Amino acid sequence: MWTVIYIAPSERVAESIRSRLETEGFLAKVRPTSVSKQQYEILVPESELDEVRDVLSDILHSSHP
Repeated sequence: MWTVIYIAPSERVAESIRSRLETEGFLAKVRPTSVSKQQYEILVPESELDEVRDVLSDILHSSHP
């Protein structure tokens, strides 16, 4: 089952985060939110959620994606 881990403010930011997660060895996908066409959800498998949270935190606190 896929779980939303982050909502990005633009498609460019979402794709950058997805790419970095995949570089770290995680499955990730991006889809537009149903609320706003300018926001994008980043989804990961529920089984990888804990590990992805740590990596995502590093990505978000490093230079902007």
